[in-house]
This record gives sequence, structure tokens and C-alpha cells, in this order.
Amino acid sequence: MIITRTLLPLIFVLQSFSAASAATPAKPAYLGAPYAPGPHPVSAKQLESLGRQLFFDRSLSASGSMSCASCHSPAHAYGPPNGLAVQLGGKDGKQAGTRAVPSLRYLQSVPAFSEHFHDDDGNDSEDAGPTGGFTWDGRADSTHSQAALPLLAANEMANGTPAAVVKKLQASRTADSFRQLFGKDIFSHPDTAFGKAVLALEVFQQNPKEFSPYDSKYDAYLRGQLKLSTQEARGLKAFNDPAKGNCASCHLSQRSESGAFPLFSDFGHIAVGAPRNPAIAANRDPAYHDLGLCGPYRTDLKNHAEYCGLFRTPSLRNVATRRVFFHNGAFHDLRQVLRFYAERDTHPEKWYPRGKNGKTAKFDDLPARYHGNINMEPPFGGKPGGKPAFTEQDIDDMLAFLKTLNDGYQSAKRQKS
Repeated sequence: MIITRTLLPLIFVLQSFSAASAATPAKPAYLGAPYAPGPHPVSAKQLESLGRQLFFDRSLSASGSMSCASCHSPAHAYGPPNGLAVQLGGKDGKQAGTRAVPSLRYLQSVPAFSEHFHDDDGNDSEDAGPTGGFTWDGRADSTHSQAALPLLAANEMANGTPAAVVKKLQASRTADSFRQLFGKDIFSHPDTAFGKAVLALEVFQQNPKEFSPYDSKYDAYLRGQLKLSTQEARGLKAFNDPAKGNCASCHLSQRSESGAFPLFSDFGHIAVGAPRNPAIAANRDPAYHDLGLCGPYRTDLKNHAEYCGLFRTPSLRNVATRRVFFHNGAFHDLRQVLRFYAERDTHPEKWYPRGKNGKTAKFDDLPARYHGNINMEPPFGGKPGGKPAFTEQDIDDMLAFLKTLNDGYQSAKRQKS
């Protein structure tokens, strides 16, 4: 495949940060993408600048009040800026979504979706099962595809078609930039113009300083620049301990053999049995269920019953800055999340409602026929009434550790000095 010369600077930037990757990245969709004729070659810097403008442009939404940054706030690690379980969008700006908004940080090394993932592409490695892809269900095969989804989604920016987006672009403040970069007649070719807009958003979201800074306290610790506090070190130990948190089984915390810093996710798909969230409007219909890999948004795996209820494991970087957790935003406090992991099976009555029969309706957000898909590995799997997987002290310690994953530690430290 021929690599477009104008994108070579971006490729070199990405390669320079490959040491920070923890997985084989998906092939960027822009490689080999054709360009509409323009007066000058289009550089990665120009694309990034255009993408930044588009990311903050509210006029590109049907309501005129929503931009990419409305849900992915730079001040909140490019995650949601509030405690709403799901964000509001649509043509009137009032239509509720059905899934919590994830952060856009540290996605550069997410592998392409595979039902049978092998981390070294070899025949001898273990089949990790469904892994990778973008969004909660991995249905977007690249950051390029992912960047297009909110522009079209009915409960987000609600444009419906690429042509509708391009019409708004033509009337926006970026129209002149578009013509300068891609040719005076770019808006006469809506599909091409939409592709360029998405490309610009994709390139912007690969800016290392913005989206993968690796400047948390834990990164400084891995570089040997400081030591963790006694409590943070205990929290890391409990986090890694297979008999306690066992968090590292999915949220890898160690540097890879190549020296890459951890992303705190294996990007696998797993069912943890989060409680049903009544705050989601769609859940008012008892027949509605978000089944992750097997629907409703993803349709190519709808006949794979073994995948129902599985969602992609998010990175835990910046998790302590979030106010919404799990795919359905069921929890709003990180301590509550850790308690859920410790007590889901030993004290399910704390986390699930009572059913019509008066018994605890465990795993109430997933039809009973799929309950066998729910993960039962530690810290899960305890017996009802038994001892929780870890203690309140362990939770205090893990919370202290998780705060070391917040970006901006070095900047904060410099501001105080």
C-alpha cells in the first residue's frame, strides 16, 4: 500500500511514541487515503489544526449546541464533563443516549477488533477471545470510523447523513480552510468532503500531548523519578493481587517486555454484571437490553449468544477524575465501584433490586439466558453471605493508587514549585 507523502510527518510522530504502546495498534484508516486536489500538499500539522477546530465546532450538530468537546471535555481527560449517566444530544439537544461517554485518551494503541485475539500474532499465544475495536462494543474498526459515529448518530450530533454534515461545514467558519486544503470544489463532492472532515478529527485525536501524555504520577514512578507513598504502594499491591483486587488481570499495570508503559486495559470484552440503570430512558422499557457485542448497535455478532453482555474494558488512566462508571453509567463514585467488585457475589442484595418473587434480581440488566457469560473470576465468585474479596482498607489503598493514574502530575508539580 502506498503511504501518502503528506502524512509522513504524522507517521514519524506516531512511531516516536510507539514505546508507549501496550498493544499492536490498528492500522490507521488514513494510510493510503486519496486526497482531493489542492493548491498545496496537506501536512499532518494542517490536518491536526483543522481537526481541532472541528472538534470544538457546535455548528456541526443538528441542534447547533453540541460539539465533540461537549461530551469529550479536554478539562476532564476528554471524557464527560458532568455526572450524567448518559449525555444529551439529538436534533433538539434533549435526546438521551444509552451508554456512558468514554474518554478519548490512550486509544492510539487499541488493536483492531478480533474474535480471537493473539497478543503476539503467533500460533503459540493464548486466544484472548473478543478484543479491541473502538466504542464500548468495538464496532468501529479504526479511530477514523469512530470519529464519524457521533456526527451521524441520532442521539448525538444527529446529522443522519454525511451530506448533512458537509452542508454545515460549507456554512461554517472552517469552510475557507477546507477549500484551501482540499480544493475549491471540495464541497461539490460530499462523500469526499466528509471523509476529509473525519480524517482531520482522527489526526487531531492522535496528538500525543493532548491524548496520550503519559505524565501521571505513576508514569513518573515507572521512570524512576519518585516513589509511591506507602498507601499508594499498598494500593498497587492489592490492585495486582490475584487473591484481592485482581484488577491487573484486565487492567494491566506493568510495563511490557518492550518497555512500553501500561494502558491499564487489555482491551478485551467482558461481562461484569453491572446493575441496570433506571436513569437511562431506554431502560424504562423492560424489554430493552443493551447486549454489548451482540446488539443493539452492533449487528454482525447478534447471533453469538456467548457474546451477549460483553463490553470492552476501558483504560483506568484518569479513572479517578470520572463521575460515571461502566457502560451504562450505573455508578457515580469510584469507591462504590470497588465495593461492587468486592461484594457483587457475596452481598448481591446491596447492588441489585428485588424481583417480583421477593428475591434479589441479580444481574438484572441482562436476560437470564445470558447470565453464564458473566465473569466469575476473582474478585468475583464468592459465596452469598461470605467474606468480601477485599476490605475497606484495601479500597482506601486502591483509591489512593488509582489517583496516581491522573494525567498532569508533572504540570501540577511545576505549578506548585
